[in-house]
This record gives sequence, structure tokens and C-alpha cells, in this order.
Amino acid sequence: MTAFSTLTQLLPSQLANLDEMGYHTMTPIQAAALPVILQGTDVQAQAKTGSGKTAAFALGVLQNIEVLRYETQSLVLCPTRELAEQVSGELRRLARVTQNIKILTLCGGQASGGQREALQRAPHIVVGTPGRILDHLKRDTLHINTIKTLVLDEADRMLEMGFIEQIDAIISYAPTPRQTLLFSATWPPAIAQISQRIQHNPVMIAPDAQVELPDIDQRFYEVGAGERLPLLIGLLSQQQPASCIVFCNTKRECDDIAQALANSQISALALHGSLEQRDRDQVIIRFAQRSCRVLVATDLAARGLDIKSLSLVVNYQLSFDPEVHVHRIGRTARAGEQGIAVTFVTGDEMVRAQVLEDYLQQALNWQPAGTLKAAAPRSLPSEMMTICIEGGRKAKIRPGDIVGALTADGGLCAEQIGKITVTTTHAWVAVREDIAAKALTQLQQGQIKGKRCRARLLI
Repeated sequence: MTAFSTLTQLLPSQLANLDEMGYHTMTPIQAAALPVILQGTDVQAQAKTGSGKTAAFALGVLQNIEVLRYETQSLVLCPTRELAEQVSGELRRLARVTQNIKILTLCGGQASGGQREALQRAPHIVVGTPGRILDHLKRDTLHINTIKTLVLDEADRMLEMGFIEQIDAIISYAPTPRQTLLFSATWPPAIAQISQRIQHNPVMIAPDAQVELPDIDQRFYEVGAGERLPLLIGLLSQQQPASCIVFCNTKRECDDIAQALANSQISALALHGSLEQRDRDQVIIRFAQRSCRVLVATDLAARGLDIKSLSLVVNYQLSFDPEVHVHRIGRTARAGEQGIAVTFVTGDEMVRAQVLEDYLQQALNWQPAGTLKAAAPRSLPSEMMTICIEGGRKAKIRPGDIVGALTADGGLCAEQIGKITVTTTHAWVAVREDIAAKALTQLQQGQIKGKRCRARLLI
């Protein structure tokens, strides 16, 4: 366990900020990567979601920013809008101790006109997806010829999504020399080739290369192909998880299973790549705010989600890649908490199960399916509901403003309000299900920062 205070390059104010954020000791990837990153060296880092990698490169990025120099000094490329928003949020939290740092998120699914307006005064840090970043570079609305740090986050996923040509095109606009940080959950040959093209004498860091699954109770069930759904309902009825992700291999299965669970009075939503961006955002926010108990998702859609306190992960089908299995189940048992990972395996998947056993170097924990078949069906409703408010950071709305509007004039109690998420143009607030209608009326009839705001309940 290495304390952040051992990093002498960080200012005392940043160390105090980290302590306030609950970051007392470094994760393995932070302890291994941060000293190298802060020296200005290129880094290849193999790190999975939830390892603390974002803070590792974010601290390095912020260390290089000259606030009085009004030029774009760092670019962070992410595969999805969701991950880009998370990275921007982490950067903003870490940048609280430094005044006037401008961080801008550039992604598809958002009006480009507003982005062009925001770019008129160059942001210090740009975080975005390859397609939209390249679009602004071609339109000459974004300039990265002054960047000192380039970050590729979840590079393997960007490769899977076919972004490699766009990444090469973006890098052609960037200067040399520069510091390039490449983070990837896996390290296939294609990622090594990218590194060879864009990095200079990088240091390879892979603290997560070994298979470590702390505090995860893995359970495997041999099932018939037609037994999966009733066994899943039995499992959810038995465990009653506060939050659960069910992984499927296809988009259609996600929709079918989410609908079947909803028909069984289990709060569930589907997440996959065919959803419109607005719908994807709302699904993720509802799940994060506990207004949905079960998220049924494909691997690509769920990767990069920052969901804390996830007590149960279910593999509806066994993944084709053992590394993907490890990333799936690694979403539970974070921050020292315990978690359960359940995997359903049919007869024709047994070869894959044997491959997984060899990869984990441990015997799989097989359980009798009868215990799930015998479980009495129980509903799994969400305790919270989410209200969407038109108006976000652009309207200067802060979480405290929303709490004030909900509790004004004898409205709600603070204990009835859950997580609040504020983005550029919208805000989402979770409220207890039994007072959701009252909360909606309170927002529609009241004011936020002296103005009426439109609000609607997500159902």
C-alpha cells in the first residue's frame, strides 16, 4: 500500500484534494504508472476498468497544464461518450485545486455548433471520441499542434470499434515530441503495433496482467439452453441484489431478457450498441442512480461503465474469451467489497469452460442448479425513480440548486433524494419511488436558480 503523499511532484493542495476525495493509497496501476508518468515518459499500461487508471493518467495530464497558456495542451481519446464523460468528470474533480482550468468534452450525439462555440477559446484539456475529434480538426475548429500529452484510454476497445484509421489521422495533427500514454485492458498484437507507431521508448506497466479475483464468489451452473431465463429469475429472486449486470452475447438477447424480467416484476433495462445515444445515456444514468435494479448488457456497451457497489454479475452465456470473463466479473467486489459472479454454462459451452479453468489456474466452483429452480419468484422493484431536468452546467445548475428546489416550501426531505448527475445540458436526480410524483410537481411548479425548468419522469 503506497500513499499518494510519496509522490513529491504533486503539490500539497492536490494531495489534500486526493485525501478529501477518499484517495489515500494508490492502486497497483497508480503506484506503478504515476511515478513514470510524472517524469514525462511515454507509458504502455495494461489496466482494466475499475483499476484506478483514470486518476493515474489524469494526475499526469493536470501536472503538465500551464493555466495561463490559453492553448489546448492535452488530448484524451476515449471509445465512447459515456467513458469520455466519466474521464472529464474525474479530471474536473482532480482539477478543483487549480483555478481556471478549462476542460471540454467533444463527442458525437451532441450538437456540433455549441462545441464550435466552446472551442473559440481553446480549452486546456480536450476529452472526446475519435470521430468527433477528427471532425473538429478537419473543420479547423480544434487545434492540437500545441499538446504536450496525448492519452489513448481503452485502446483495445477503440481498435474493436474500428477507430484505428481515425486515431492515425488525429495523431497526424499532433506535435512531436510529446508524451503519449496508452491504456488498454488487453494487449493484442495490434495494440503493440499502434504503440510502436505513436510512442517513443515507452515503459510497459502491467500490474493487472496476472489473474487476480479478490473477494469474488464465483459460481458456475450447468444448464440446459431453455433453462437460463427461469434460472436467472430464480437467482434474482433469491439474491435480491441492489444492482446487478447480466451479460449477454447479442443485442437481441439483451432486449428479450430485459423485457422478460420486466414482465416478471423485476426492474430491468437493456443496454447495447443499437440504442440511440440519448437512450443509452438515460439507461446508464437510471442504473447508476438505482432507478433500475438490473442492467442487461453486451460487453461492448457495458465496458467503461463506472458503477460502484455492484453486488452481483451474471454471465447469461459464457464469454468466448477468458479475459472478457475476468473483466465482466471484475465489475463486482470493487474497493474491497465482496461480490458474487454467476455463470450459466450449457453443454456446448463446456470446452470454453475448460479453457477458462486453465486460464484462471483454478477449478471452477460448480453448483447444483436445483437451488435456483426451487427459489420462489419474488419481485425486484427499484426503490428510486429518475427525473430529467432540462438545464445543466451550461445553465450554471449545480446539485445543490436541485436539492434546494426539491426541499423548498415544505417539499421533500434531503433523505428522500438520491444521486444527482449534471451534464452540459441536462440534470438527472433520483428520488424515492413513493414520492416521485410529488418531486416532479415540486420541480415543475418551483424554480431552479430563479428560473422555471422543464422536468419529466423517466419510465
